[in-house]
Amino acid sequence: MESDTPIQTNEPPVVNEIGTTTDIFAKRGDSLSGDYNRDVMDRSAMPSLEFAFEVRALVGAAVEVGALPHGRRRLVPITGGTFEGPDLRGRILSGGSDWQVIHADGFSQLDSRYALETDEGALITVRNAGMRHAPSDVMNKLLAGKVVDPALVYFRTHPTFETAAPHLQWLMRSLFIGVGERYPSEVVVRFWRIL
Repeated sequence: MESDTPIQTNEPPVVNEIGTTTDIFAKRGDSLSGDYNRDVMDRSAMPSLEFAFEVRALVGAAVEVGALPHGRRRLVPITGGTFEGPDLRGRILSGGSDWQVIHADGFSQLDSRYALETDEGALITVRNAGMRHAPSDVMNKLLAGKVVDPALVYFRTHPTFETAAPHLQWLMRSLFIGVGERYPSEVVVRFWRIL
């Protein structure tokens, strides 16, 4: 039997367009106690990751466009490279680039676009947006083309892929995250599929 009496809690209610969470849970007969929160976590499926492939992109010298209102624009040409994973491998075609916006503190917004060709000849286009940041002394070295310890740099991306190859449709039907490392003439990104 449903009760119209709301459940008492020490937490302030969260209000949204359908009412407070207290009202919603009270109508369902749920509790807002610590046990409830643990039960919710037990019932929810935390996403897991599956390694998809690693890209080793060769890059040329950055082309400095200059200062813009939102940061310094620079273009980094992608000149080639390779990729490999459990289900695919091949080469990176030349002609891609990474359009970057570098903020005063070195925080970098990344937007790279390039194409992959598998060993079987299938083409995959990649758009990889992301960010890279570290303490300012580390970012200054990295942006100057010097070697830095990748463990000191937060470099994450969220790629999207396009391909007409029937056996690679999983690339367009899944979400991915990338974890990157920047070296003077190469960028390494490991892509993980979110299951």
